This record gives sequence, C-alpha cells and structure tokens, in this order.
Amino acid sequence: MSPGMTIFSEDIKRDDDDIENQFLKGVKQLVDNGLHMVPKKYILPPSERPAKNTEDSNFGKQNLQLPIIDFSDLIGPNRPQVLQSLANACERYGFFQVVNHGISEDVINNMMDVCGNFFDLPFEERGKYMTSDMRAAVRYGTSFSQTKDKVFCWRDFLKLICHPLPDYLPHWPDSPVDLRKVAATYAEETKHLFLRLMEAIVESLGIVESNKEEKDNLIKELEDGSQLMAANFYPPCPQPDLTLGMPPHSDYGFLTLLLQDEVEGLQVQFQEQWFTVQPINNTFVVNVGDHLEIYSNGKYKSVLHRVLVNSSKRRRSIASLHSISFNSTVRPSPTLIDKANPKRYADTDFETFLAYISTNETKRKSFLESRKLTSILLD
Repeated sequence: MSPGMTIFSEDIKRDDDDIENQFLKGVKQLVDNGLHMVPKKYILPPSERPAKNTEDSNFGKQNLQLPIIDFSDLIGPNRPQVLQSLANACERYGFFQVVNHGISEDVINNMMDVCGNFFDLPFEERGKYMTSDMRAAVRYGTSFSQTKDKVFCWRDFLKLICHPLPDYLPHWPDSPVDLRKVAATYAEETKHLFLRLMEAIVESLGIVESNKEEKDNLIKELEDGSQLMAANFYPPCPQPDLTLGMPPHSDYGFLTLLLQDEVEGLQVQFQEQWFTVQPINNTFVVNVGDHLEIYSNGKYKSVLHRVLVNSSKRRRSIASLHSISFNSTVRPSPTLIDKANPKRYADTDFETFLAYISTNETKRKSFLESRKLTSILLD
C-alpha cells in the first residue's frame, strides 16, 4: 500500500471516529449542530419502523382512552368501585391515568421547566454526567445504551437515583441552580403517590382480605425501595418515519408514573395494535412494570409501549420508576399461587437484571420472558 493510501485510510478512520463521537454526545447535540437527514445510526430496519404508511397504521393514529382513576375517590365510599377499576385497568391495559392526585400544578410545571432548562445547557455542562454505569447517582446519555445499541433511538435522557434522597441529592447536577430543590420536591411527592397507589393495587388483588401481614410487609419494602427518575428529551426529527424515540419495551419495576408535556408521542400496544395516548394536562400516566407482573403472578400485565417523534416539535417527559430496593428479591405473591394458578415466574433481583442486560440487547419484554418458569412456557 502506498503512503498516500495509508494517509487516506487514516483520514477515513478519523472521520468515522468523529461521527461516532458525535453520536455519543446525544441526539440533541446532532440537531443543534444542524441536521437535515437522519443518520444511518438511527435508522431502524423497515420491519421495526413506525408503520405510518400502511393500512395497519390507522390503529396507531387513533387515540387510546386509558382508564381514568380519580385518586380522591380512593378515600371515601367510592373506594370499592375504584379498586375494581384499578384491577380492570391493570389486567386489561397495563396502563391507567390518575387525576386529582394531590400533586400541585406548580410542582409539576416547575419540574418540567427545570428539566427542559437542563437540556438547554451547553453540551459541556450536560456531558459531565455521561456514563454507562447504571449505578451512578446521575446519568446523562442517549438512546437506551450508547455502548450496546446497534441502532440508536431519538432520545437523550437525564437519570437521577432518588432513594435515599439525602445520599444522592448532593451528587445531582447543580445547574440549573434550582434543579436539586425542584427535583427533590417532585421525587418526594411522586414517591408518596406511588405508595398510595400500590396500597390500592395490592388490595385490588385481594391480598389485604386474605393476608394483611403480606400487604404491610410489601408496602414497607416499597417505602425503603428504589426510585429512579428519568427526564427524557426528544428533539424534532427530520425523518420521523425512520426512527423511534424509544423502541417497544416494558418497564423494570412495580409502577412507572409518567408526566408528559402537551406533545403526543407515547404509544401503547393494545390488542396487537399501537394506539397513541393523548396527553392530558396535570395527569399522570401510570403503567404496570415487570415486577408487578411477577408479584401478581401474571394477573396484572406489564405492557409494551414506545415513543414516536415528529418533525416540528420537541417533546419532554419525566418518568418516575419505583420498585423494591436493589438488594431485595421480588417473587410471586404466595397468596396468588394455588393448584389452578401455579407459580409462573422465578424469583429475581436487580443483580439478575444487570447480568441479563450486560449480555443481551434489551428488546420488548425479553427480560421478563427470561424469568418465566419452563413448566409454564410449555403449558
């Protein structure tokens, strides 16, 4: 090979490295630098793209009216009816929306604003928190995993571990200046809402009547359990039909409480079709996580969901994910196991989850499927 060819090859390698480095800085940085086409790194195989130009896509364009739970009715004479509504929602949809939840609009608006302000910071400020360490108190990143994803998704995120709050708060970003105070208040209030919802969900499974001690022990575990907040940013995309903000997946944990801005994007799979969840102001979208499906022994379902992007508007959302502590084990409730409904899932913990995702690309409900017991799979 001639010296000129060697130099040319090195130039190509440097160009490839520069492009890869740009990807690792996140999709917002790409858009801020000027982008008129979706890079190949973000283009999904045709079979995985949002099917906007097929007959089936009409289902995806339709809005799905999720069950609405009036949180205020859980206190008072309407509680039995609300518990039945919760049971139906968790069994049929795996999703519901909560109104009159008691978290003020100021707390909600302040959290949405401060997270938006974080993503508006220069990359040099955001990039300080980039890491692939899932145990880090703060993680800024892109896609699902910028070190493992074969195709990136059109999302940047800021993840904050929240419990115990005094341990992690000093590590959170100190810019914007009000982020720690606003996010701490939001974390505390969503944790309280989560615990009250879980009390009702456990009761809706019939566990309180048959075993109050089990219910009390679970709620105590959840009080001391994990909480992770993920602020998501989806910039406008020049070719939204080629990519996704997030691919189809289920959530790890018991419940996720999602706050959306006014821009559509969240889709839920229902009866094998994709439906858009219309944002409702001052409302939380709540979904069943893999841990609740395991605990309910398959009665309540964690459901696939994904995020679309669009060509004209940025979208923001904040997910608060809740479960037992990273050192604890989740298993099907003994109360929900009998001859007619045998144990369907293996016991699992966070280390099992980490071991799985370190060697597998997380897709759809792949981790939960790996926890199903063989005898049940053969039924």
